[in-house]
Amino acid sequence: MQDQNLNNSDSDKSCSSVALLIIDLQNDFLHPDGAYARGGAVSEKARALPQRVLHVAKRIKDRGGMVVSSLFTLWPGVGGEPLISDHLKKLRPFLVKGDFQPNGWGQQNVEELKSLVDFSVSKVAYSAFFNTQLDWALSRAGIKELVVCGIVTNGGVASSVRDAHVRDYRCTVLSDGCAAFSDQIHETSLLDLTTVAKVMNCDEYLSLI
Repeated sequence: MQDQNLNNSDSDKSCSSVALLIIDLQNDFLHPDGAYARGGAVSEKARALPQRVLHVAKRIKDRGGMVVSSLFTLWPGVGGEPLISDHLKKLRPFLVKGDFQPNGWGQQNVEELKSLVDFSVSKVAYSAFFNTQLDWALSRAGIKELVVCGIVTNGGVASSVRDAHVRDYRCTVLSDGCAAFSDQIHETSLLDLTTVAKVMNCDEYLSLI
C-alpha cells in the first residue's frame, strides 16, 4: 500500500490542512421524500451514513479543518426539464422536472450535515472535481489532505478520490462512511482505492486525530 502520511502525532493534532469531502449525501438521494425514494432506489446503508460521518465532521471542524460537499445537480433546460445524460435516464427513468434542481430542497445536503458544511460544489458527473471549482477553493484554503465519504463507493467516491490523488491531495477513505448498491461492489472498490488512498473506518480515523 502506498504511504499516505497522516501526520498523526498526538491527540492535539491540528486539522487546519484537512477537509472532510462529503460526496452526494443529499435529500433527493437519501430522504424518504426524495427522488430516489419515490423511484424505489434508496439504499438503507446509504441512509445510515450521515449519522456515522457526523462525528468525523465535528471533530475535523473542532480541530480547525473544513467540511465540504459535492451536490449532484440536474440543471434545467428549456421549460425547466432536467438535462439528464442518456445513461442516467436509462438507469433512473423516474427522475423528473424539479429533481436535484439547483438550490432546490432535493439537491441540498441532508439535514444532519448541512449546518457543518463550509461550502458545496454542484457537479454533473461522478467526480466532485469535474467541471467544478473544488480544487481552486481547497487550494486557496490550504487544504492538503482529504477525508472522503459518501455515495456511491464505486462511483462518486472512487472518481473523486482518484481525481484528488492526481492533484496531489493526501486521501483517506472512510470505509464505513461510504456505501454502494451491493456489499461486493463496495468492498472491491475499497480494495482498489488502497493504491491511491488510506482506507479505514470512522472510529479508526477519529483515533488518529
